[in-house]
Amino acid sequence: MEEKKKGFGNVFYIGLLSFFGGISQDMFVPILPLYLTNVLGLDKTFIGVTEGLVTAGASLFRIVAGFLTDKFGKKKPFIFLGYLFSLIARPLLALTSLGSVILSLRFLDGVGKGMKDSPKDALIADSSEAKTRGKSFGIARMLDTFGSVVGPLLLFLLLYIFRNSSLKYHLILLLTALPLVVTLLILRYKVKETPVKEKIIVSSLKVNLSRRFYIFLGIVVLFGLGNSSDAFLILRAQNLGVVLLAIPLVYALFNFVYAAASVPLGTLSDHIGREKVIMMGWLAYALAYFGFAFANKNYQIWFLFAFYGLYYATTEGVAKAFVADMVGAESRGRAYGIYNTAVGVIALPASLIAGLLWDKVSPASPFFFGGIISLIATLLLGGFLLLSKKT
Repeated sequence: MEEKKKGFGNVFYIGLLSFFGGISQDMFVPILPLYLTNVLGLDKTFIGVTEGLVTAGASLFRIVAGFLTDKFGKKKPFIFLGYLFSLIARPLLALTSLGSVILSLRFLDGVGKGMKDSPKDALIADSSEAKTRGKSFGIARMLDTFGSVVGPLLLFLLLYIFRNSSLKYHLILLLTALPLVVTLLILRYKVKETPVKEKIIVSSLKVNLSRRFYIFLGIVVLFGLGNSSDAFLILRAQNLGVVLLAIPLVYALFNFVYAAASVPLGTLSDHIGREKVIMMGWLAYALAYFGFAFANKNYQIWFLFAFYGLYYATTEGVAKAFVADMVGAESRGRAYGIYNTAVGVIALPASLIAGLLWDKVSPASPFFFGGIISLIATLLLGGFLLLSKKT
């Protein structure tokens, strides 16, 4: 019983450091695409490259961080480096208007994300029992996402305070550093390493994982091709007439639904199966994206962002819990590295396609594309589930 309490406490503190990390990220995510387009005059294709580069850049370090986590049996040092890189990169965005420097800083932020994600996922998995793993990931995602509710609300307050300042975007970007300082302190003093029962010898990046894992990964990559950066949702909101001061509130609503639904849907996956809940999430994604495509009034954006939160709640933590179900503890860091890398690599072409479709066809076209790809991936995952039952 005492061991269970310790495991839950560790999951809580991992979620808490993610809470403050989420505050930092979502203080600037809702306004960054607006800053790049409205203030710096950059086009949507550049936005697609920039946002795709963050995720794809992260992928270069996810697999390395996962490998090193398994090799050394330590996770906290890599999580620390990840948050430190973001602490450096985000405020510096306020000090440049050069596209090349912006790309470099966004890449560095992506590297930070890559450094921390796989070790953090492995730490949550190792701090949980198999029968409650979905719930544990749900708790971590809930705290992470509540930070993403507080972040936009703080952004709304700051936009109001700095409403008459021509430097409002710059001041907000500088302030994103403060929550990350708190995050590093929580990591240093509260989060505990999980004990390694036996020494794991890792001599190469090669890792043998189940065929089931790789089939699931392939379907996830296909889905990812239509899953462009959420920056396009923000640009779509502005395109339909949502005013700047309302953007953070719309984003906070999305994150609130996401956070509130993460634990119950994560727990549901413990009972009815991860694949079924993920399919529910992908269907929600398709419906939301078709909604963004057909929307023609600004009030519709509020409902669509709220509904979109259900997609995140049914997939983010649940998919990672599903990966943990398919691999052993001795190779979990590398499995998460491979999984996160694949998801990250596909993000660059996905966002590039979305940007090109927006610029060359119409603002609605990226959402039609994403919705169709999501439906195809859902059908494939359903077929995968049926074949798994037969075998």
